[in-house]
Amino acid sequence: MSTLVDSAPGYRAGRTLPLRVEAVRQLKRRRTMVMAGVLSALPLVLIVAFAVGGSPDGRENGRITLMDTATASAANFAATCLFVSAGFLLVVPVALFHGDTVASEANWSSLRYLLAAPVPRTRLLWSKLAVALGFSAAAMVLLPLVALAAGTIAYGWGPLELPTGGTLPTAETLPRLALVVAFVFVSQLVTAGLAFWLSTKTDAPLGAVGGAVGLTIVGNVLDAVTALGSWRDVLPAHWQFAWIDALQPQLEWSGMVKGAAVSVAYALVLFALAFRNFARKDIVS
Repeated sequence: MSTLVDSAPGYRAGRTLPLRVEAVRQLKRRRTMVMAGVLSALPLVLIVAFAVGGSPDGRENGRITLMDTATASAANFAATCLFVSAGFLLVVPVALFHGDTVASEANWSSLRYLLAAPVPRTRLLWSKLAVALGFSAAAMVLLPLVALAAGTIAYGWGPLELPTGGTLPTAETLPRLALVVAFVFVSQLVTAGLAFWLSTKTDAPLGAVGGAVGLTIVGNVLDAVTALGSWRDVLPAHWQFAWIDALQPQLEWSGMVKGAAVSVAYALVLFALAFRNFARKDIVS
């Protein structure tokens, strides 16, 4: 059957399931709209919280953190939004977009019809992975953009006030924040790989999404066990806040480079396992 299809006049495997078609399908999903709404609402919720509870201030105990500078400027507010969401909230859309891809098609019994269209298995996975990565990147960008807009209205535009003292010039603020967003995205590739691999292993979307989120939480718990010593360096969770080094007077790369290397290494292995598993899987749904 595959040979007959491949030799059929006009058939081009690379033109099946275009990225545009898959992106439109995913964009129209209700969970995409819900996640966009949640991420857009977080900065507004924080602004209301600061208005009701007062601006945070750690100067009394002599320890000033990123949270303590949240209301200093729009840039500080955006950095704070990333700080409070990177550990869990931003994990959810990444797990959702990747874990809900293949498993949801199988759950709807539409996966076998896609393959019978015929869409080659590798092409189908590449299309879904590319769109999932694109939507995850969009989620990472949406949060700081909304935070910058809302923060400018609430606190005004200005230089980034550093918790360690001093400020970053306004001209350097946006490039540093862009670097932070890029690192957060790379650090979430492990969750993306876990969710995508699990999505090829199960027909239950919630199982793939929940499994990826659960394993990410386990990684965070293990990183908190100081008795593991240097073994924690191989945990992606150990480097998830290495982007704080970008909010220093002198940009420090070492932590972010190590964290990115660990995350990309795990992600490549998990993506490869997903493709290997799906290529051998008996599609019955």
